[in-house]
Amino acid sequence: MSAVRLQKYLAACGVGSRRGCERLIQEGRVVVNGTTAAIGQQVTPGVDEVRVNGETVVTDKKVYVVFNKPADVVTTLKDTHSRKTVGDFFDGLAQRVFPVGRLDRDVEGVLLFTNDGELAFRLMHPRYKINKVYLVWVKGQVTPETVKRLEQGVQLDDGVTAPARVSVINAGVETSHIKLTIHEGRKREVKRMCAAVGHPVKTLRRVAFAGVNAKGLRPGEWRYLADEEIKEVRTLAGLD
Repeated sequence: MSAVRLQKYLAACGVGSRRGCERLIQEGRVVVNGTTAAIGQQVTPGVDEVRVNGETVVTDKKVYVVFNKPADVVTTLKDTHSRKTVGDFFDGLAQRVFPVGRLDRDVEGVLLFTNDGELAFRLMHPRYKINKVYLVWVKGQVTPETVKRLEQGVQLDDGVTAPARVSVINAGVETSHIKLTIHEGRKREVKRMCAAVGHPVKTLRRVAFAGVNAKGLRPGEWRYLADEEIKEVRTLAGLD
């Protein structure tokens, strides 16, 4: 087998996302054939011995899961502040998986988990323009002018957002309900976009990510992706 970059190999083995694996290497927690590894190093699977935190890395069976995240749950597998985490819901899952991106503590809805590091990397990278669909309840009455601003891109402190797709479900005087589709992954992007156009978010729920939804799942429940869903997600990410 030909040599591959170490961080790509670690991600493929389910250690974490490619960026997460790069951090592990930078922190000196990865050893190849007894020597501390470096970013950009290449390894040959099946030939080189790779260890992370002293444990030998082995290729896991690829697992793909959709989780309906409840509110008041932190998107991390472990928390030092004794808060409820997404990791608390996966006791029945034999393989180790990690979340693809994150949802804020107060945000509900679709969160994907996998040990397929390459897929996770692509789903989170803006280059692949993977859609995320949200139902958003905001303060105030959303107007056609507001919709146009969101669809054209909104100026934030870290630049103009990519154009969004917006449909108004209900435009009430005190509260409006909209459906918002974006493909970027900036921190708290939906909340910041809505606040920037004068409509702070009251409630936010993600209903789809890469075409996968959580229909039939109550908050806190998860399921494996069907084969057809896996194929579609990998195709969106340019892997099939």
